[in-house]
Amino acid sequence: MAARGGGAQRPNGVQGKICQFKLVLLGESAVGKSSLVLRFVKGQFHEYQESTIGAAFLTQTVCLDDTTVKFEIWDTAGQERYHSLAPMYYRGAQAAIVVYDITNQDTFARAKTWVKELQRQASPNIVIALAGNKADLANKRMVEYEEAHAYAEENSLLFMETSAKTAMNVNDIFLAIAKKLPKSEQGAGAGSSQRQAGRGGVDLTENQQPSSGGCCK
Repeated sequence: MAARGGGAQRPNGVQGKICQFKLVLLGESAVGKSSLVLRFVKGQFHEYQESTIGAAFLTQTVCLDDTTVKFEIWDTAGQERYHSLAPMYYRGAQAAIVVYDITNQDTFARAKTWVKELQRQASPNIVIALAGNKADLANKRMVEYEEAHAYAEENSLLFMETSAKTAMNVNDIFLAIAKKLPKSEQGAGAGSSQRQAGRGGVDLTENQQPSSGGCCK
């Protein structure tokens, strides 16, 4: 497993560790995957978000005690015609967020299919989170919280209902994933990306070839 010495200088002067992880978002088209990422990375929300073509790449960091977790985020297109490309993006990923729309039962069924696919084909130790997005539209709810929570419990998934529009639980779900990811050299994966981005930095590029693995420095 690749790991390099050194670390990040924290605001209090204590040197911390930097861990880098690949995270992929999966889910049906129009459930709000891109909106969740945009809210997490840039703190923004666009009422009318264009559909992702292929995939988009962004980065963001989360600070945990003595560790800085850098997420390399692959936001995949939800349209069925792009489904065959998905394995290229979740291969080697240490984490995945499977997103559904709480106002659309079909997207929840599709999310379950994505979870099964990840359990069958992705890395054995991948951390999977289930996000019930558009929680701000609770008056139009078609998927009950209890139903999704029970499913998540049965499949050992992290679960939160989120709203990219109001920012409800958006940072929290990424933080929960960061806390669950292994921070040891052995658990952090192998290899590293050549992309460089500071906290809040964005590298939005469509149809990039994804790197695999993660590392701690």
